[in-house]
Amino acid sequence: MISSKPTQQFVPIKEVRDGVVILRDNSMRMVVMASSLNFALRSEDEQTAIIMQYQNFLNSLDFPVQIFIESSKLDITPYLNMLSDIEREQPNELLKVQTREYSEFIKNFVSTTDIVSKSFYLVVPYSPSGFASASGVLDSVMGIFGKKKDAKKTKSEDELFNENKVQLQQRADVVSGGLSSMGIRSVPLNTEELIELYFRLFNPGEIDKSVAKQNVNLKNQNGK
Repeated sequence: MISSKPTQQFVPIKEVRDGVVILRDNSMRMVVMASSLNFALRSEDEQTAIIMQYQNFLNSLDFPVQIFIESSKLDITPYLNMLSDIEREQPNELLKVQTREYSEFIKNFVSTTDIVSKSFYLVVPYSPSGFASASGVLDSVMGIFGKKKDAKKTKSEDELFNENKVQLQQRADVVSGGLSSMGIRSVPLNTEELIELYFRLFNPGEIDKSVAKQNVNLKNQNGK
């Protein structure tokens, strides 16, 4: 009989804390979310300048960076709810009718067409030297002296984490500075945002079910 393994064993993430993802090998990741740039609408000179800035940005990096694009179906339910509130509170009958017709148009359009939004991320890595070995030494000390060393171990790990986070943050600042030179805004994800991002990545079926359910509701509303 094949024994089942918990899903957590297949997830490479050990912990998410203070805006940092810690993998099982104790390497660290910081995820920076970047704005988009409409390259096609720029003039030829602007396009050339952006390409040169991007080249300089890549050449300035002395560490690897992963560029990740997330495509997801757009949930416009909050927008439709806002239109419904505007229609209900609108005193002008003509504007109320126009708002209702616009809302119905959006519902029909979304029910027949997939609206996709794209989010852009850069994953900045850092592999701290001595983090794992230091933890191993502390484990040995704890085994010799017992639970009295638990507080000391936690403190030492926190100190190592903070020191390594500074190094990782410096790398993230370099990435943000390079993006800024191209007119791209960026912001690092905090702990809650990281958890939400990785939940979507590891549970794409749950997101698809939610969007499909919303589309069915829209179709039912349109059929009334």
